[in-house]
Amino acid sequence: MFANKHYFYPVLLPYCKKNCLEAGIDEAGRGCLAGPVYAAAVVLPSHFNHPLLRDSKKLTHNQRFFIRKEIEKHAIAFSVAYVDERIIDKINILNASIKAMHLAVKALDPEPEHLLVDGNYFKPFGKIPYTTVVKGDNTYTSIAAASILAKTYRDEAMTKLSQLYPQYGWENNKGYGTATHIKAIELHGLSKKHRRSFQLKSLATLK
Repeated sequence: MFANKHYFYPVLLPYCKKNCLEAGIDEAGRGCLAGPVYAAAVVLPSHFNHPLLRDSKKLTHNQRFFIRKEIEKHAIAFSVAYVDERIIDKINILNASIKAMHLAVKALDPEPEHLLVDGNYFKPFGKIPYTTVVKGDNTYTSIAAASILAKTYRDEAMTKLSQLYPQYGWENNKGYGTATHIKAIELHGLSKKHRRSFQLKSLATLK
């Protein structure tokens, strides 16, 4: 139902380890000024693919929510978890992102036999072997699926938070450091949902 141009993207790889229950993992919101960081873990059947299945940043809002339904319908298992801004400020955003990933993996049933993680850094989760993949969300179907789930669930959360803090425009910027968001911070100060550990010159006098 969406533009045919997506059929010309390279086909993503269905797995890294063959004959293995493999979970793709990705996060969303790591670079935001406010709100939680989200992570998703997804185990897909090896035969599952879709022309819209790729890095969530390459999809429109409507495309992401459309393909999310397909992912959740066909996945062997999936889970979404988050770590809020208070924990982010305590342990830093990198550790918070990994903590969210661990929480997502922990919630999977059945437990995966291998983890396929977007990026170049991860901390072991129990004894489950893992592989990190730079730009994995545009390489493997399971990581792409995880990127879409993490992004859409976080977007929903930030849209709900925008009703409590309408002055920051989170329904549009989702907590990222856009010019309008930073200007709103300069006018209204920081909310309880802003990450104090993020050092920006324009915010330094507002802490």
